[in-house]
Amino acid sequence: MDRQKRSFWSLVAMAVGMFGFAFALVPLYNVFCDITGINGKTADTPTAASERVDTSRQVTVEFVAYIHPGMRWTFEPEVRRMVVYPGETHTVSFKAHNLTAVETVGQAVPSVSPGLGAQYFNKIECFCFNRQPLGAGATASLPLVFYVDPALPEDINTLTLAYTLFNAKPEAAAQTQ
Repeated sequence: MDRQKRSFWSLVAMAVGMFGFAFALVPLYNVFCDITGINGKTADTPTAASERVDTSRQVTVEFVAYIHPGMRWTFEPEVRRMVVYPGETHTVSFKAHNLTAVETVGQAVPSVSPGLGAQYFNKIECFCFNRQPLGAGATASLPLVFYVDPALPEDINTLTLAYTLFNAKPEAAAQTQ
């Protein structure tokens, strides 16, 4: 009987441990991606580095836009490439146009490559932070305010910011389901 109790409590402890590990996996993954820059995750808040501009070097920033299949919008950067000084703040816009006869809500998901440079691309203000509703046939200019951290490694001379636009449900509809 003692052996059965020990086996039972061992199984309970393993189940609790597995649940705790699964619960902590997402935050651990996010921390890992933030540290390594893997998966194109970018810092979403400015740091003190944005206060100094490194005029001794220039970095090329490329902008790319993709639309998820089934999303009936056009979506493109108004500027495809620009050369910036690290630490200098810039504003660019992406143009979105709803091709449908009904209001549609889009959500843009960013990715930066190379992955190791992603942690040095800082978005101060970005349309990707929120869902973007567009009325039937409507067009919008979606702003992005960013800077490249001066601590960007010297061997990285080009960063590519790519957005993929997905069809997103409106907030009210998402809450009722």
